[in-house]
Amino acid sequence: MGYSELHSQKIARPEEALNLVHSGMNIILAGDGNCPHIFAKSLSAVTERVIGVKVFKDHTNAMDFVNDPRSAGHIESIGFFYGKDFIEGMNYGTCSYFPTDLCNYASFIIHHYKPDLFVTAATQMDDEGNFHISLCDMWEGEILEFCIENGVPVIVEENANLPYVTGAPKINIEKVAAVIEAGYKPGEIKGVVPSEDEIKVAQNVRSLLRDGDCVQFGIGSLPDAIAAQCMDLRDLGLHTEMITTALGKMIREGVITGERKNLHKGEHIFTFAGGDEALYRTLGENPRCRIVPGSYGVNPRIIMQNDNMVSVNTLIEMDMTGQVCSESIGPKQYSGSGGGMDYAYGALMSRGGRGIMAFTSVTKKGYSKIKPMLTPGAAVTVPRNYVDYIVTEYGIAPMRGRTVKERVNNLIAAAHPDFREELRFAAKKHLYI
Repeated sequence: MGYSELHSQKIARPEEALNLVHSGMNIILAGDGNCPHIFAKSLSAVTERVIGVKVFKDHTNAMDFVNDPRSAGHIESIGFFYGKDFIEGMNYGTCSYFPTDLCNYASFIIHHYKPDLFVTAATQMDDEGNFHISLCDMWEGEILEFCIENGVPVIVEENANLPYVTGAPKINIEKVAAVIEAGYKPGEIKGVVPSEDEIKVAQNVRSLLRDGDCVQFGIGSLPDAIAAQCMDLRDLGLHTEMITTALGKMIREGVITGERKNLHKGEHIFTFAGGDEALYRTLGENPRCRIVPGSYGVNPRIIMQNDNMVSVNTLIEMDMTGQVCSESIGPKQYSGSGGGMDYAYGALMSRGGRGIMAFTSVTKKGYSKIKPMLTPGAAVTVPRNYVDYIVTEYGIAPMRGRTVKERVNNLIAAAHPDFREELRFAAKKHLYI
């Protein structure tokens, strides 16, 4: 039977695909740009007929079953990184956080839970009968491989709006259990105008970068502001967790070329994508843009092989000795570890590398993010041993190779002036200085 005939046979309505869901299953949903929206939004329909179902999903795409009180005992949502639906779901006992680094997502699922069903959005089937998972490979490729090798059902939401991207995992129609037809566009992440303080932070970060560096930036108004400050640099390389609108622009304008990279020279390496339509077009049209598995691209042993690796991440709070919390507000999970520790360590160990934590010095409520001690219960995302540079709008605090006394003095100088006296008093009380 030809690919077209197989394809026609396997077309299913969402309610038909839900017949593959049974009690006790471990269901893995692809994340971010490959989230299967139609299936995920339909999943609430089976809540009351199943018990003990675990669903692994991303934080970007909020789904009703995550924060629905009726899901308790029926569908437990598990996240490596929390979003709005997870934060609300904590109040109902419908979800749980899975602590680990991004490079371990797939292996931890496979070894500790064993997938029973994998559902993903993918490109339109190509002439060879393959669907491509093109915008997110945090766990998707390795889960897909496990499912194919072990006869685990795979449901594909076929979407012609998804681009074909170099390196994307693929599955043949012969191995697909059901195809759901979809037509939604990849989610766009709108840019946010940076504040004056964020621009000052970005200018300080820019002073640490050089032509030919290999970079990793995060997402949001601050990373976008940093990218804007770097447009005068030349021949930057890219080895990043997430590729964004700002990074796509840097590729198109020739700021990022990869020509000086010693690892994947000339290629723009990323693990998942999120941005505007121009970014998605760039990924589909530029064969140098290569998606790689999280276990590879966000693995510190790989990251450190890039000479002059510069990783820029942000945080929620930190203490005066260098401990960084990027994921919780006290004991309450707010986001996740992601690749924060992976890139901090990888950049630190890179030849000529720099690991940068960049942030505005105070919260929206006016509290200092540099504190005498972390809030009780706060998760330590990056231990102080692996923190390199701290950058705020007030300056740069070098941490690598510094004693606690030197770190404290450097951080006080980079803190908001309104809090420096308080920090110095606490530092003396704790015998730091």
